[in-house]
Amino acid sequence: MEKLLQIEEYLEANKETFESQLIELLKIPSVSADSSFKTSMLEAANWIMHCFEAMKIPAELIPTEGHPIVLAEYHRDDSLPTVLVYGHYDVQPADPLDLWISKPFEPTVRDGNLYARGATDDKGQMFTHLASSQAWMNTVGELPCNIKYLIEGEEEIGSAHLEDFIEAHRERLKADVVVISDTCQLGPDQPAITVGLRGISYFEIFLQGPKQDLHSGSFGGAVTNPVNTLTQLLSSIINKEGQVQIPGFYDAVESLTEEEREQFSGLPFDEENFKEQVGVDGLSGEKGFTTNERRWARPSFDINGVTGGYAGEGAKTVLPAKANAKFSFRLVPKQDPKQIAIDLEKYLRDQLPPGIKMEFKAMHGSPGVVVPQTNPYLQAAVTAIEQGFGKTPYFIREGGSIPVVTTFYESLGLNTLLLGWGLNDDNTHSPNEKFHLADFHRGIRSSAYLWQAIREI
Repeated sequence: MEKLLQIEEYLEANKETFESQLIELLKIPSVSADSSFKTSMLEAANWIMHCFEAMKIPAELIPTEGHPIVLAEYHRDDSLPTVLVYGHYDVQPADPLDLWISKPFEPTVRDGNLYARGATDDKGQMFTHLASSQAWMNTVGELPCNIKYLIEGEEEIGSAHLEDFIEAHRERLKADVVVISDTCQLGPDQPAITVGLRGISYFEIFLQGPKQDLHSGSFGGAVTNPVNTLTQLLSSIINKEGQVQIPGFYDAVESLTEEEREQFSGLPFDEENFKEQVGVDGLSGEKGFTTNERRWARPSFDINGVTGGYAGEGAKTVLPAKANAKFSFRLVPKQDPKQIAIDLEKYLRDQLPPGIKMEFKAMHGSPGVVVPQTNPYLQAAVTAIEQGFGKTPYFIREGGSIPVVTTFYESLGLNTLLLGWGLNDDNTHSPNEKFHLADFHRGIRSSAYLWQAIREI
């Protein structure tokens, strides 16, 4: 108890310090998708390294064929449980820049929120676990349990090198449980533990028609238009009832049990507030399912970007030579991303009209996952969040993907605690990303209590 009182006092006295540290990290434009930010990626990795050095926790910057991984290891005693903390220091591109109220890499506090790219996804949430360790090391002088930290720089581009890294370092990464904070609460002041995630399959297609752009008056109606074809192909993937039309797509999809549907419906979810948060006056999706069922536990299809033809000012009567699109499917457990890629390519090629060639590119994929609620470390997380937030957390699912959760289970046999401190309106992957500072500090406090709670299992 005395140690926890010391921790409490330290956390309260160092709130501004933690905010300043996070702001330093957020100023670094560590955009993994853009090669022009390579130097910034290394800067962010080194910043995290320096955090561990300041705590006197041994850490190593390990190169990959892409961006480096930071691996730190605090070992106290073989008899104590070992936690593996995962996070990522890379962020999404900040585009479109003109929609940001303040610049994405000039962190700004407004109305109790810290605005910057990466504020909640994932620098802010990841840093809560470093800050809580700082509190223990700078007061008690040791952590309550053994902790390993794996912080990567390629999560936002599919973690292309992480699976091989984990397989090559299986002995070093041995642990009892994984902790990840890259998810959300159910709502404001409604802390949650996420027990399920959807997977993803991401694709890009390129359509080539004539050798060059043509005059739509001279050639329209005789030469196949790639943009017309693209819109027809994409619209054919999903029907008006929100059902994906690729043959075999639902073969592995398991129906929600009555218990699962009752659990979802029993959550204090306000659909009107949800619409207000995202700025729409109506919702849609697969027929026969509620909003939470659709976004957490059913597959879905979304077009992520389309290019082709003329989009400048004024009119230009052009029949474009090329068109392309990026699109993705969110998957549920047991759907196989590789099989979906095979079925999708065949489906699209079978519909190609004369005069159109298609290049098909499967970019990345991972299956969905449901974490068993019998996991003994869940109760430790509940206890810690009750201390940090003053409320018992809800068990929820999320629609986003964290592919490494599956990798940790398949390669290391580890279940994951998904402890989200963010909110649904934090604008992750969008302009004006933010992190509510009260939740930032409650996340640090919960993390500090978590290490003690895990020790006591």
